[in-house]
Amino acid sequence: MSEPLKAAILVVSTTAAKDPSTDEADAALRQVFEQEGGGRWNVVDTRIVSDVATQIQRQITLWTDVAHPVNLVITTGGTGFAAADHTPEAVSVLLHKQAPGLVHAMLSSSLAVTQFAMMSRPVAGVRNQTVIITLPGSPKGARENLQAVIKTLPHACLQAAGADSRALHSGGVKRLEQEAGVSSGTHYHHGRLEHHHHHHHHHHHSHAPPTRHTNPADDDQNQAPRSNDPALGPSRRHRSSLYPMVSVPEALSLIATHTPPPKTTTARVGPSLTGSVLARPVRATEPVPAFRASIVDGYAVVVPPGGDMRGVTYPVVAVSHAAAAATSDSGSDAGGQGPAPLKQGEVARITTGAPVPAGATAVIMVEDTRLISTRPANGCGKGGGGSSKEQQEEEEAEIEILADGVKEGENIREIGSDIEQGVEILGKGEQISAVGGEIGLLASVGVREVEVYERPVVGVLSTGDEIVEHDREGALKLGEVRDTNRPGLIAAANDWGFRVIDLGIARDQPASLEEVLRDALRKVDLVITTGGVSMGELDLLKPTIERALGGTIHFGRVAMKPGKPTTFATVPVKDNSGERVTKVIFSLPGNPASALVTFHLFVLPSLRQMSGIDPPGLPRVPVVLSHDFSLDKSRPEYHRAIVSVGSDGVLSATSTGGQRSSRVGSLKGANALLCMPSGSEPLRKGAKVEALLIDSLRSDVS
Repeated sequence: MSEPLKAAILVVSTTAAKDPSTDEADAALRQVFEQEGGGRWNVVDTRIVSDVATQIQRQITLWTDVAHPVNLVITTGGTGFAAADHTPEAVSVLLHKQAPGLVHAMLSSSLAVTQFAMMSRPVAGVRNQTVIITLPGSPKGARENLQAVIKTLPHACLQAAGADSRALHSGGVKRLEQEAGVSSGTHYHHGRLEHHHHHHHHHHHSHAPPTRHTNPADDDQNQAPRSNDPALGPSRRHRSSLYPMVSVPEALSLIATHTPPPKTTTARVGPSLTGSVLARPVRATEPVPAFRASIVDGYAVVVPPGGDMRGVTYPVVAVSHAAAAATSDSGSDAGGQGPAPLKQGEVARITTGAPVPAGATAVIMVEDTRLISTRPANGCGKGGGGSSKEQQEEEEAEIEILADGVKEGENIREIGSDIEQGVEILGKGEQISAVGGEIGLLASVGVREVEVYERPVVGVLSTGDEIVEHDREGALKLGEVRDTNRPGLIAAANDWGFRVIDLGIARDQPASLEEVLRDALRKVDLVITTGGVSMGELDLLKPTIERALGGTIHFGRVAMKPGKPTTFATVPVKDNSGERVTKVIFSLPGNPASALVTFHLFVLPSLRQMSGIDPPGLPRVPVVLSHDFSLDKSRPEYHRAIVSVGSDGVLSATSTGGQRSSRVGSLKGANALLCMPSGSEPLRKGAKVEALLIDSLRSDVS
């Protein structure tokens, strides 16, 4: 017939991700495609991911959001009620069209096999031009569900891929059924036909489908830009934004899906490593300690059988300091082998951290000994004749030990007792903090270089003819506004540890903005612009991204206060080596309060994900309101607040004042964003809400 349709299988299983040999679903599903797919299918790829929403979404979009997408993505696993089952949620936010009919077919065929099929939570639908279906994780359940729909899937895939609907449907459902090899009222169950009685379906084949001249698949695509065409006059512009309003969780999910994966680089171990995330595990290149070391100041001894050393006088034959072994205090024998091994009945003076002499089996603390006699220091074999001061110095000649029951190994740190050579000391994905000791740990085992994820470089751009540099001298002219966002956002991004390039102010001409953005995308990984995203006729940002740069706007409005016009887009760019890479653009609202809220809520998770930080979002903590808060009737609000810890250990939140987005004063001192629901009644003092921490907690304890 026509060329085969491309299918891809995604196995969602944390177990199989660690050990692919444990997966049996892939083979079972390939068998269904081969034996029951009527020769229409080519399974082009199988991938295995852990049960993590962002991993599931990233792999699916790699198959669907590309120039030549696959026709069908089948996932298997993660569809149940278990805590780790995230597949339906991860997939449903990706779908542009839902396909409840496919879900119904799969569930009804499974229910004929077992009542427990009602525990499955499949979703199905279309993204761009790809049909996506989630199947259970058990090979048997996955096989039965795929068998239930495989005959009709070619038709679904052809329509999703943009085939001519009229041509497909001419001849009515009867012809479709014949081509698919299904007959009316017949369900396939494991190769046996089951007839159902239809009383009311006979009239369905009469009417023709509605005519439509443009490809419906384009509706959900950004191929049809939703932005205003700057060339049109004001009267022909859209009167309201064509970008659908997404919820904050949807926006965060789109950011997680479309943020490019982190790049790796090699970095030297040192203070500059702070904040980096390891891209591969680090193993100790040497043991710690690398020699047998004393834990205390005292005397190295050879423990006699029975361990009783009390009341005997021992000669002090050597001294071991915590110093390198190049020079040895007690002379070396001719072979250069270092001091002779300690014999039973001799002791060696030793300091904390110093190497234990050969032959010694324990160290006695100096507190458990008593000095018996001394001899002149440097007197032995150094040729006398020193100054009078030297001759008065004494060193220990004999000591008495006051301990019995001494055990071998006492007060000795054995080689590798802290860290064995070759052991993994830090795992992939661990972040190097300045305060947690990781840098010292890496230094201690002789690791000089590590593989880390590169920190993305951020560019900050202001747009608008009305914006002037914040430190320009002289009074403002009518309509001029000082640029508060750029310095504020540069400071915030720097404070979170990112390198920032100041992109200045772009003027409100399409060509100027396009040029500034093209230049910026060569230098930085993520661009933050502020201003120019609402519905005014000079708001050029969205049209420039879509029409001039060929980017994709993933969302253009968010149901939240402040920050409704926040926009997130990705742009394909060729890097210096000619590789195609994805760069990110966030367009934040123009007023300073909204810009900082949306930076922390949306931009920061994207930057942290690019840096390999997992989870990338800010820490969320439950807090108690210390006074009444009024709510917005229709939108959830991210309210800037000061969260402090009281003497009772409770975190309480106080508003920083007026929250109108244009009030700069309300930024003062905020260390958290309160996640306030929408509602008509105020939230009362003492109510509990979640807070996102954007800075360190304060303490109320005086």
